[in-house]
Amino acid sequence: MSESTPSTREVVERFLAAALDPIGETLADLYGDPVVIEMPFAPPGFPPRTETTNAELRARFSGGAAMRTYDKIDGVVIHETTDPEVAIVEYSVHGKRASDGEGFVLSYVNIMTIRDGKIVHSKDHTDPINALRALGMLPRLLEALNKEAAG
Repeated sequence: MSESTPSTREVVERFLAAALDPIGETLADLYGDPVVIEMPFAPPGFPPRTETTNAELRARFSGGAAMRTYDKIDGVVIHETTDPEVAIVEYSVHGKRASDGEGFVLSYVNIMTIRDGKIVHSKDHTDPINALRALGMLPRLLEALNKEAAG
């Protein structure tokens, strides 16, 4: 790691601060190109693993910003590991759904691999039903479940 490359912990701290960026540009700057994002608890109809470019990630964050606002992050615990490129971060995000102002809290445990100052892999653990409810996307889940049940 060069003198100008931030440590794994510094990138995680920047990630937590950038998560409140309403457009997501600052957050997208922290990810590598490409980046792998895994969501082990992804519900039917949603990919459990995505390898994406930074441009695609920016569009995804921008789309998310149109659906919700984040007000604060709390409950932060950063676990440094024996691998200097890996950190585990626990946190909760408080926000409001854009369509009706309904408040929500989403809790996460993310395992991040950070190389050369960029997040190159993230395994995001959260309650997917609560996340879809927060974003007003439960109808999409129900549609996927119905398709799965129909065969």
